[in-house]
Amino acid sequence: MSKQVRQVTQARPAKETQAPAGGPLAVAGRAAARRLRSLRGRAIALAGGAVVVVGALVVTVFLLSGHDDRPPVPDTRARHYTETDACLLTGKDGITAGTAAEVWQGMQDASRTTHARVSYGQVTGEQSAGNARPFLNGMVQRSCDVVLAVGRPEVTAASETAPHYGKIGFVLVGGGQSGGHTGGNVTTVRTGDGLRADVAAAVERAVRARG
Repeated sequence: MSKQVRQVTQARPAKETQAPAGGPLAVAGRAAARRLRSLRGRAIALAGGAVVVVGALVVTVFLLSGHDDRPPVPDTRARHYTETDACLLTGKDGITAGTAAEVWQGMQDASRTTHARVSYGQVTGEQSAGNARPFLNGMVQRSCDVVLAVGRPEVTAASETAPHYGKIGFVLVGGGQSGGHTGGNVTTVRTGDGLRADVAAAVERAVRARG
């Protein structure tokens, strides 16, 4: 008798499908957590970028603010004045026009050469030698080293005052004088052509004589 062999086909076990633990609520929770982590990562990246930008701005402002131990570069256009003052006494119109304007220009020319400070004052009120004298005295009392006078009342007051202040140089413009020196501390300058240059030269001499 022939043996009959029964072949038994063993079926492979089917893959088990496991349901997610916790059910639908757990799935939704994990999805929400993943989204939060993603959003948090983006927020951290944005915050980091903002920190970098702010840091760059701080460095830029620091550099531009000039925090430097080196002394500032002086402005070469600034004029350094000496302690010598030249003061001009004029009539009520000041230095706006005419002879007084030319005298003022000559004083500025002398200031650029000698570095003396220049200023002016005008006589207000009555235009007379008597009224001009208090204004002239004010210039003398505030330590003007050189006093210029333009206009007949002002020149008259200055010529009367000059002998009492030998340390002050007086420059008298016009006033009927022919020009030249009328004393150790008095110089007269004629009006007319070349007035500006003559005033500048007279002021330079007076400043250097008291330098």
